[in-house]
Amino acid sequence: MKARADAIGPTTTLAERKRRAGQRLAVGFLGHDLTPELRRHLVEIGPSHAILFARNVVEPGQVRALNDTLHDIAPSDAPLLMAVDQEGGRVARIRDPFCAPWPSARCVGRAERHTEAVATGLARELLAMGFDVDFAPVADVDSNPKNPIIGDRSFASDAARAADHVGRYVRAMQAAGLAATAKHFPGHGDTSVDSHLDLPCVERELGDLRAVELVPFREAIRSGVAAVMTAHVLFPALDEDLPATLSPRILPTLLRSELGYDGLVYSDDLEMGAVAGRWSPEQIVKLATAASVDVLLACKEASLQVALFEAMVRDQEEDPRADDRYGASVRRIHEVRRRFQGRIRPPLSEVGSPAYRSLALMVADEGAP
Repeated sequence: MKARADAIGPTTTLAERKRRAGQRLAVGFLGHDLTPELRRHLVEIGPSHAILFARNVVEPGQVRALNDTLHDIAPSDAPLLMAVDQEGGRVARIRDPFCAPWPSARCVGRAERHTEAVATGLARELLAMGFDVDFAPVADVDSNPKNPIIGDRSFASDAARAADHVGRYVRAMQAAGLAATAKHFPGHGDTSVDSHLDLPCVERELGDLRAVELVPFREAIRSGVAAVMTAHVLFPALDEDLPATLSPRILPTLLRSELGYDGLVYSDDLEMGAVAGRWSPEQIVKLATAASVDVLLACKEASLQVALFEAMVRDQEEDPRADDRYGASVRRIHEVRRRFQGRIRPPLSEVGSPAYRSLALMVADEGAP
């Protein structure tokens, strides 16, 4: 039995398993600066990403300084990727009067001709403040008017129109130097439940998913999108028990195989009600890893971040497939670093500039109902 255990045991050192576990984490926190306790926590778990929210923001200069400080605490060969949810409209972590009042995706979709300009302006503001990754655009199709969470965050209720804007947005944002993230795969648009509160369900057959939900994601992938974020949503036609984030039947089959995507995959926030309390950190790690999720988001609670980190260290000790899976995830994270870190950043004076404000107001006016 001992020979058998040795044969299937981990082939990496404990230090390497800890390093790879940390790299598969994206973490958020409370406060406007880095306390000694928070600094120790981040050094100990070694995440690949830090995520800022409105609770971390005072003004653009403070955001830039905080991002620079966070960036510098990580090893030089694996600097932190700084991320934010900045879509425009009701999902914007840094708002007017600091950033331009970027309108919702629905407004941008109705205005038609300004998609690239909006994506470029928003990206340059974030780059000036020290961000590398934006969890945008929303690639969900606004197909359910009762949806409490997507709605005007989507470019359109028509799949082809939504796809056109998603592709244009991704290309413009990434040409400016910021990594884009198409979310929430395979589609959150036809839900009537907010996944922050409960577990939604999309009762569509696979053919319908291909004809509607997958269309904008296919275009995002064709456009070279840096990352895709999962949906904490059940799709019974594909998996009756597990949401997309945790399903080995959805991401590997649809995203990796059918759509041919080998890029970075983020989970949605694992503190959301659709997932939290339903599955333990150990279960989340095993299921999400089998589902080919690369980076697990834990956006506030340090205790969950530690639990996920420790579960990933153990997972590498117990699963003979872990070397390949964790190695692939780290490779994808490094590829985003290679593509989007180390560029010259725009000056802070671009944040909320008159030109961007004028553009944002014009698009809001043209895209109004």
